[in-house]
Amino acid sequence: MGRGGEDYGKREIVSAASSKVENFPAWAKDVKQCEENFQTNRELGLSSAEVEKRREIYGWNELEKHEGTSIFQLILEQFNDTLVRILLLAAIISFVLAWLDGDEGGEKEITAFVEPLVIFLILIVNAIVGIWQESNAEKALEALKEIQSEQANVVRDGKKVSNLPAKELVPGDIVELRVGDKVPADMRVLTLISSTVRVEQGSLTGESEAVSKTAKVVPENADIQGKKCMVFAGTTVVNGNCICMVTQIGMNTEIGKVHSQIHEASQSDDDTPLKKKLNEFGEVLTMIIGVICALVWLINVKYFLSWEYVDGWPSNFKFSFEKCTYYFEIAVALAVAAIPEGLPAVITTCLALGTRKMAQKNALVRKLPSVETLGCTTVICSDKTGTLTTNQMAVSKLIAIGSRPGTLRAFDVEGTTYNPFDGKIRGWAAGEMDANLQMIAKICAVCNDAGVEQSGSHYVATGMPTEAALKVLIEKMGLPEENGSSSGHGDHQRCCQAWNKMEQRIATLEFDRDRKSMGVIVNSSTGQKALLVKGAVENLLERSSFMQLRDGSIIELDQYSKDLILQSLHEMSTDALRCLGFAYKEEPFEFTTYNGDEDHPAHQLLLNPSNYSSIESKLIFAGLVGLRVSCCFWFVCIFIFLFLPIFLKHLDKPMKDPPRKEVRQAIEDCKAAGIRVMVITGDNKNTAEAICREIGVFGSSEDISSRSLTGKDFMDHPNQKNHLRQSGGLLFSRAEPRHKQEIVRLLKEDGEVVAMTGDGVNDAPALKLADIGVAMGIAGTEVAKEASDMVLADDNFSTIVAAVGEGRSIYNNMKAFIRYMISSNIGEVASIFLTSALGIPEGMIPVQLLWVNLVTDGPPATALGFNPPDKDIMKKPPRRSDDSLITAWILFRYLVIGLYVGIATVGVFIIWYTHHSFLGIDLSGDGHSLVTYSQLANWGKCDSWEGFSVSPFTAGSQVFKFDSDPCDYFHSGKIKASTLSLSVLVAIEMFNSLNALSEDGSLLTMPPWVNPWLLLAMSVSFGLHFLILYVPFLARVFGIVPLSTNEWLLVIAVAFPVILIDELLKFIGRRTTRLRYTAVPKSSKQKAE
Repeated sequence: MGRGGEDYGKREIVSAASSKVENFPAWAKDVKQCEENFQTNRELGLSSAEVEKRREIYGWNELEKHEGTSIFQLILEQFNDTLVRILLLAAIISFVLAWLDGDEGGEKEITAFVEPLVIFLILIVNAIVGIWQESNAEKALEALKEIQSEQANVVRDGKKVSNLPAKELVPGDIVELRVGDKVPADMRVLTLISSTVRVEQGSLTGESEAVSKTAKVVPENADIQGKKCMVFAGTTVVNGNCICMVTQIGMNTEIGKVHSQIHEASQSDDDTPLKKKLNEFGEVLTMIIGVICALVWLINVKYFLSWEYVDGWPSNFKFSFEKCTYYFEIAVALAVAAIPEGLPAVITTCLALGTRKMAQKNALVRKLPSVETLGCTTVICSDKTGTLTTNQMAVSKLIAIGSRPGTLRAFDVEGTTYNPFDGKIRGWAAGEMDANLQMIAKICAVCNDAGVEQSGSHYVATGMPTEAALKVLIEKMGLPEENGSSSGHGDHQRCCQAWNKMEQRIATLEFDRDRKSMGVIVNSSTGQKALLVKGAVENLLERSSFMQLRDGSIIELDQYSKDLILQSLHEMSTDALRCLGFAYKEEPFEFTTYNGDEDHPAHQLLLNPSNYSSIESKLIFAGLVGLRVSCCFWFVCIFIFLFLPIFLKHLDKPMKDPPRKEVRQAIEDCKAAGIRVMVITGDNKNTAEAICREIGVFGSSEDISSRSLTGKDFMDHPNQKNHLRQSGGLLFSRAEPRHKQEIVRLLKEDGEVVAMTGDGVNDAPALKLADIGVAMGIAGTEVAKEASDMVLADDNFSTIVAAVGEGRSIYNNMKAFIRYMISSNIGEVASIFLTSALGIPEGMIPVQLLWVNLVTDGPPATALGFNPPDKDIMKKPPRRSDDSLITAWILFRYLVIGLYVGIATVGVFIIWYTHHSFLGIDLSGDGHSLVTYSQLANWGKCDSWEGFSVSPFTAGSQVFKFDSDPCDYFHSGKIKASTLSLSVLVAIEMFNSLNALSEDGSLLTMPPWVNPWLLLAMSVSFGLHFLILYVPFLARVFGIVPLSTNEWLLVIAVAFPVILIDELLKFIGRRTTRLRYTAVPKSSKQKAE
């Protein structure tokens, strides 16, 4: 066989072996079958030779590194924009013309090169910003690699190999997992070394609680959450030890699939609604510019191309290259006038200002376009954990024993976070902690392995959340004989530390699921030993023979008292609180002399967990607490730890993570704003439904059988899109990453603008795919943050709703300055077109138009971004993503305004040449000569005029003389008329910025001072115009001269009517609004159907 045939045969073997592993459902096979399939042994592991063979087949245990976009491709992508391409073409043409005219030298050369260089500078800055944003796209994939395990404890060749690099693992390797280990690959649990093994896998699966693992098989069709005998790469062991066998590595692991989904989602990034509209506008603008430029050339072709007719046929053609070039420059000027060069910069500035406003509301925007996208969000797909809920556990009720048998005392505890200063205990007697309350506080503090730490302005739990909540309770209880409960903002663990000094722990009776309790043996400050126990209330009552009264006296626990305690337990369980009981034992017989010494006889009892139940017998019951249960992704599996009997007894009742108090109102705001809220969570269905009812996604008695599905049920739904189209809220529980991604994809296909929230690795693909991905700043993983467009600093759903309102306001303001800039450009086009159509000298040169578009128009356009939001902005439905940026009516309005701008700028040019006064304003002060309109329109034939002469005129300190060439009066002599045209254009655009304050509102109802920034910006723009007028060097560069007082009066008189014209058009618009929009609801309804 040839070499190629050998390779082919080898590939077939590799493919078959790989397929055998990939398709083997290890979770549905018993341990023996798994060992046979992977040809391994839990005692001996794989041999070194076998490892090398398998590595050739399966490769390394690491995630692929996809090739990023090259810098050259990124640069080219920045020019894949219609407006940018038009700008680039205009800059190149301008540069070529400037180069060809370079032999003229001097000041003209400087003027000619300013325009193309400025445009090139704009394009370079725009490209740099775009490349910087694009380069951040791959960071989510890099962050994903950070959560992979780096080392593993493996059995190979019959020996234990500690700290083996995790990337060297292959399928079939035997791995030992211990508490705190990060799982290095997807593995099948072979056997448990400890009695229980719990793994925190919420960041991958979305489950709110750590999951207990087992070696028992599960159904083959089980979802990822149901695979109890599997541990997954990137998750963490929080309790116990076990032996596992590697089944999948690298890209075949669950985290590898997430990696692939993130990469896939990043390849399908869509443009934002605004960018789509601007692209459409750019395409229309290209067509309009082309038509108008061609029209201008056709109108003026007679000036540079002439011919005679001989025998009916044109002949004797005469072509003037100089005049052809001149009119080509006019066409270029027209292109410069039509393109809103400053628009990209102003949009970026407005979005940046929007990000600052959002940051003040705890919404940190990572990608600028997200600000605008929020404004048209129609669906918010929210994770439940930590976003709709507080993501923290807190004690809400404390039950202590009364003064006599058969009596209990109840205290309501305020606060829903780990902040010890968040709320207080109602009805708490300051400094009067009786003996019973002291015992409860002592047990909570000492029989506790958790802690509470301050992280910035937040408090976070270390260890079990249940125990952390008890630590917070202790601080609220305070210490005996102190003036009040723990107050102030000093040491937030002061009381716990005091109790631990008084009661020193010398032994721990670890939790196990048979007795459902945990105990500690302490050496108290009195020198006596005591056993302190906390656990499931029913189990503690079974092992308690006595109870402690308020004054500390011990009495027998009778049946009536026991029933009373169970009744309180039932009431709290009905209210969806999880309950925890406290008991103790004085001077436990076996441990009266025990001091922690391993040689002490009592120490042997502690080595065997089966002895713990007998040690924790004949207890003295002290009290119980009710806790609101956290749903955070790192939350340890507390119901197995303490509350399995209660959970089973009240399975139909939800167990609550305290909803954030702001969320219900935020949900109502979403409904008023026409935004649908969908909750997508990896948590169980009952818990999720209870929370959704409480926060208002569903009504308290609403039938939600058609609105609440598991992720698996949704994937099997015969008509998924119809299900998603239901009005009102929807819930998807037990959702896997692919379910979330599919829901987002279907919503986007249906034309929805989707905001997706998430915190875990499992959320990253959907965050990347959504129109705007929102990650949690406190509880979120780095993977989720890097895949997102926005990060919530406070993990709060109401922050998203506030950000949507801000996004809508920003979009409205962006529309205002886009309308303003486009209307200004229409005016400039009309001015140049009229100049060309009338045949008069060019009124404004390209560099002047560029100055107006970039500098003079920039400040007012930016200031329009500070317009105050409408009061009813969150009571309007979201705009459709296909809504026009500029409606037909708005376009008509600005065509009228643009026509006036053209008439005003060209008119003032003609007025200076043909009149010594206008509207009573004397213009003869500079001594310029008058010409007829006919002469002005035929200025190109000046050389043929007999006896034509002009007198000198002054402009500032300059005197312009035309003794040698009177026809130069229409070239260099037009400088004053050109300055008047430019000044009228600037003044009109300043007044027009006032018109842009509101789309249809009059300046009488929305006066200029509602936006003081606009008035300041107008002052800046006028100041910049004065700067180029009255600084000699700048005046020479821009080809203008200073104006007199009377000339400024003329400018104001010609410019001011633009306000009156737009006020009239706004009035007509307000009167016809109903007629113009009656068709919109109908068409929307038809589209939905």
